[in-house]
Amino acid sequence: MNPTDPVIVLADIRKKYGEFEALKGINLDIRAGELFGFLGPNGAGKTTLIRILTGIIQPTAGRVTIRGADLQRQPEAAKARIGYVPDRPYLYEKLTPREYFDFVAGLYSIPSAQAQVRGEEMLRRFSLWEWRDELIESFSHGMKQKVAMSSALLHDPDILVVDEPTVGLDPRSVKVARDFFKELVRQGKTIFLTTHTLSVAEDLCDRIGIIHRGTMVALGTLDALRDQAKAPGSDLESVFLKITEEEDLPPPANPA
Repeated sequence: MNPTDPVIVLADIRKKYGEFEALKGINLDIRAGELFGFLGPNGAGKTTLIRILTGIIQPTAGRVTIRGADLQRQPEAAKARIGYVPDRPYLYEKLTPREYFDFVAGLYSIPSAQAQVRGEEMLRRFSLWEWRDELIESFSHGMKQKVAMSSALLHDPDILVVDEPTVGLDPRSVKVARDFFKELVRQGKTIFLTTHTLSVAEDLCDRIGIIHRGTMVALGTLDALRDQAKAPGSDLESVFLKITEEEDLPPPANPA
């Protein structure tokens, strides 16, 4: 793979559920070291695309390539490059964080000692070290989110896919997460992030894509999106609403 090649390539991704077309030909390249924000209203197709990108479901048509590996033809090689943090952390709650890290380490063939060192670093960063031997079932949603984020990074992936990372986090933890994402990007990691908290996207993202009704309706830097929306100087929330508002207008009435 050429170092200048994009690390994520989505080529004409389509997904149908019966007659309903959830994704209508998404094309997207993500560069190494980029923090990419993927935004859209509820039901726009964000979750469907993330599930395709992470290999949870397959597209009806199109191709996903992760660092040169075809996700459908070389799933193990592609998935080994990705860490995934869903919006609702699915954890084995009868385990402690350290036991859960051992479980995840086994999935990626990581030596247990290496996983525990990495896990300790993450738990301390997220102020969870004192909870390391408590059952996850006793944790709040925000604490579970931190464990999920920690476990997603145990195998040191090149790419982190994060869905709604700040849901359930207190303000201090939101700042810790923001600073951590910036640090990962400085290290050369690539982050694909979805969020409804547009201030987070505005603060963090190098480029932003907006999806609506299964179609990518905007793609570029915040300034490029401002130009598209004809809203110079506006914040991302205003730009987002402007770009999607025409799509939300009711169809014109039939002439009498």
